[in-house]
Amino acid sequence: MRVSEPSLVLGVDGGNTKTIAIVARSDGTIAGAGRAGCADIYNAVDEETAIDAIRIAVDDALRAAGAACADILAGAFSVAGADWPEDIALLENAVRGLGYGQSTQVVNDAIGALRAGTPDGLGVGVTCGTGIAIGARNAEGKIWYSGHWPVAAGGAELGWRALRAVYEAELGLAPPTSLKAGMLEYFGVDSIEDVLHLTTARGRIWGTPQQARLAPVLLDQAALGDETALDIVLDAAARHADAALAAAGAVGLRQSSFRLVLSGGVLRHPSGLLEGSIRTRVEELAPAVETVHDPPEPVIGAVLLAMDLTERKGGPQSLARLLATLPGPDLFTTG
Repeated sequence: MRVSEPSLVLGVDGGNTKTIAIVARSDGTIAGAGRAGCADIYNAVDEETAIDAIRIAVDDALRAAGAACADILAGAFSVAGADWPEDIALLENAVRGLGYGQSTQVVNDAIGALRAGTPDGLGVGVTCGTGIAIGARNAEGKIWYSGHWPVAAGGAELGWRALRAVYEAELGLAPPTSLKAGMLEYFGVDSIEDVLHLTTARGRIWGTPQQARLAPVLLDQAALGDETALDIVLDAAARHADAALAAAGAVGLRQSSFRLVLSGGVLRHPSGLLEGSIRTRVEELAPAVETVHDPPEPVIGAVLLAMDLTERKGGPQSLARLLATLPGPDLFTTG
């Protein structure tokens, strides 16, 4: 049933692998959710396709809620690829044109993830999924995020580094590695040349989402002690940690106490190796840091940002209701 006055809030987390939309009531109770594909304007087929992913996810969420665009009071969109001012302007024009809220806000996906793990959206966030998103915000509202800065490695880069290590070992250019067995098992083939064919032959679909799915293979072998895999993981962890500290410095938090939010599917690997190594290095270099463990899904941060646009801010009670009514893991699982 349509409400007489707009009272729903909309949060969208747009990534490379998936886009999640959640419609919630003013108290934080989730009324509907939707999912679509890549919303990154840099990595989708084109800008229209990326924006269409947002539309599909939102339309599905509204349909599940039995609501319409006119019911949305505020919408916040935390999107990969919202890097430069012109990117944000493009996306803001698109979501306003679609009627996704009387008030709207578009932010880089690093900022939505940070809001999900903090009561006030202040601190530093590191989200490692298909790509990497590192962002920081201080009490004065100053924001910094990694965007196109090539300072850390997402799942796609980790997967590519693992694959390259296997190729080099196969040609005798690097030491043998148990990553070979891991890759053969993943692809279900008998030789590394077969792997090479599957990833490079004409007509094969092999891009960043596929590369990112090799990150667990890397982390599995690193956890088992393979030196090549472990070197890649520890190098990535150091880069993540140093970039997080650089983000803190960019907004004036480096010398003070701040929260560090670590999130994303790659950091949730059962070994805890990458997440733990990042945390250890940051805590060694910034002893006053408070690490947030197992933060909510980034889309929760987008919903809270939408609530922040209204008179009823996204506080602890709203967060509790959001978490209590959050759909199951199938909405978030990456195949």
